[in-house]
Amino acid sequence: MGRCRTAFNAYSVKFSPFFEGRIAVATAQNFGIIGNGKQHVFEVTPQGGIVEVAQYDTMDGLYDCAWSEANENILVASSGDGSVKVYDVALPPAANPVRGFKEHSHECCSLAWNTSKRELFLSSSWDDTVKLWSLGAPGSLRTFPGHTYCVYHVAWNPQQADVFLSASGDTTVRVWDLRQPGPTLILPAHGYEVLAADWCKYNDCLLATGSVDKSIKLWDVRVPGREMAVFPGHSYAVRRVLWSPHAANLLMSCSYDMTVKLWDTASPQAAQGLPLRSWDHHTEFAVGLDFSTLRDGLVASAGWDESVWVWDQRGHPTP
Repeated sequence: MGRCRTAFNAYSVKFSPFFEGRIAVATAQNFGIIGNGKQHVFEVTPQGGIVEVAQYDTMDGLYDCAWSEANENILVASSGDGSVKVYDVALPPAANPVRGFKEHSHECCSLAWNTSKRELFLSSSWDDTVKLWSLGAPGSLRTFPGHTYCVYHVAWNPQQADVFLSASGDTTVRVWDLRQPGPTLILPAHGYEVLAADWCKYNDCLLATGSVDKSIKLWDVRVPGREMAVFPGHSYAVRRVLWSPHAANLLMSCSYDMTVKLWDTASPQAAQGLPLRSWDHHTEFAVGLDFSTLRDGLVASAGWDESVWVWDQRGHPTP
């Protein structure tokens, strides 16, 4: 479909749940180590081009973003100063951000909006915690402690609105229920840091994890003693894993090896490290991924090479 450039290193890309061609991209200067950030909003044109429709500057780098599931114009971004910034795309840039929450004591690195209880969203941080938020509340609704190192990723269960997972550098994935005081499962998922995890959209007991150990693992939370499958194939750390919203067996991953891969989890070839497709269009770490929920096959990736790509998973990215 197309490629767009960002002034800083791209960290995250998210399709709008309301507008088919709209994407949000969070970026950080100097690879997120020090410097400013920019939150971008782009539109994919009918001709396949990508045009910017909004840009917001921040003092600190931005590591993730998420669209509201309740309001098509609301976008949140996670910042290196530990804050969560709230943007209203319908307002001019000078009126943004419309709000900010600052409770995390270290970098805020992941955000996830609840698709069922649409007023709720999660943030995770290098301060080892996860926080629950609502835009209608003055501060966080709850903090989830327990991890002993950075919590790199959070994701809601797509079928159970009170359940979510968190992936951490302490090598575990924890499953939480808002109705319970602590985690309902502590999964020792890998021998090294777990950078990403995601729930299958068609099986609420199935999740995937990605780690510094270069592997992807599949887990059934009802049988947590052993992984269901291990997919080698990446040559460096797996930064993101994401299940397709359109097919129960399709899983996408991206890595510090600069590739994006699409896996058929039902294929025996996956366990041999052979993905359904592999793309190498990035020239630096590939760190952001998303599937469009509105258009089957439309995917996006973002990388430290200051580029964002949107294409059909059945084909190849073209600038």
